[in-house]
Amino acid sequence: MRRPFVAGNWKMTQTLASAVELALGVAEGARPFVGTVDVAVGPPFVYLAAVKQVLGDSGVTLAAQNAYFEEPGAFTGETALEMLTDVGCRWVILGHSERRHVLGETDELINRKVRAALTKGLGVILCVGELLEEREAGQTEAVLDRQMAGGLADVSDGQIGEVVVAYEPVWAIGTGQTASPEQAESAHAHLRNWLQARYNPQVAEVTRIQYGGSVKPANAVELLAQPNVDGALVGGASLKAETFVPIIEAAAGQ
Repeated sequence: MRRPFVAGNWKMTQTLASAVELALGVAEGARPFVGTVDVAVGPPFVYLAAVKQVLGDSGVTLAAQNAYFEEPGAFTGETALEMLTDVGCRWVILGHSERRHVLGETDELINRKVRAALTKGLGVILCVGELLEEREAGQTEAVLDRQMAGGLADVSDGQIGEVVVAYEPVWAIGTGQTASPEQAESAHAHLRNWLQARYNPQVAEVTRIQYGGSVKPANAVELLAQPNVDGALVGGASLKAETFVPIIEAAAGQ
């Protein structure tokens, strides 16, 4: 049985005061469900330490939105993995479509980050997903195969247990559009089959695959009820406790 995992990606939002207030609301609201659902929040780098302090012993874990693959040193503007573990991060989100399509990250670069993060003991949320034109051209599965093969290159059977896959169709991120439950389930089933072919049936069975893309309380129950959907990577709805906590509750009910 795969425990649902709901993570909030706060992206480039918040002030120090609002980040602390949001973390307090999530920590309090999620408390009844922690143990049934894994919960994480991903604030901007500058608020990681403050949010970690607020989360305390609530059971809500801390995720970074990105990281660099090199050891600490002369890389102005980057953030080392050691820095993330030092402030209490448990997870790092890698391969998000905004990193791929806005900031130009390649599968090769993402893979270097994935392998470095796993080596340093961080769990990885690896984002994959197709553009609208790729879906309309019937290329969804080919795109997912390419991103999985690229992002997980040289990730061993022993390391894959620390990877969560997040299927995020790019056309549904921040647009208000959401993949139908059937579309989400089809993509998640394909990803699970890929894991079985690349690794083994046991890896495929235990690896959690989140859905991301305009997840909100109104659609969370139906999406999370799909057999291969193991939680959610939430953007806009994670920016208010009153919209994020009901998604956690929906996951707990599956």
